[in-house]
Amino acid sequence: MTAEHSDGNEHQLVAILRQSPSYVPSLSLVAHNGEQLVGHVLLTEAKVGDQIVLALAPLAILPSWQGKGVGTLLVEEAHHRASKLGYQTLVVLGDPAYYGRFGYYPASQIGILAPFEAPDDYFMAKSLDSENCHYEGVIQYDSAFGI
Repeated sequence: MTAEHSDGNEHQLVAILRQSPSYVPSLSLVAHNGEQLVGHVLLTEAKVGDQIVLALAPLAILPSWQGKGVGTLLVEEAHHRASKLGYQTLVVLGDPAYYGRFGYYPASQIGILAPFEAPDDYFMAKSLDSENCHYEGVIQYDSAFGI
């Protein structure tokens, strides 16, 4: 698959994350059309200080299925499942025009900082449980992300 902000190695990242302690099996979701896999989203645990948050990455949709709501359904279901499991906050590095419609906002607003250079409006967070979530520090992703 190719995408504007893809290195083409998302499948390798997913394979590594599935072997990691940060992997939560019920937060790895796929969409299919019959036998054809058309999309995938993965949420994995990350830390800010001693608090656990979830990182949304990657979200991948077959190009022929993009713009048909598959990504929206996957993200919304992932949020729903994360909330039922008791997680409070998610982070994502992505397009604010896309993720903003799911309620994501600059992570810096709740004290989560990126461990890399990123425009503030592209490194985002979403509160699932409380609008009063607050953190202080740089997020620590699973080592599979190479950060």
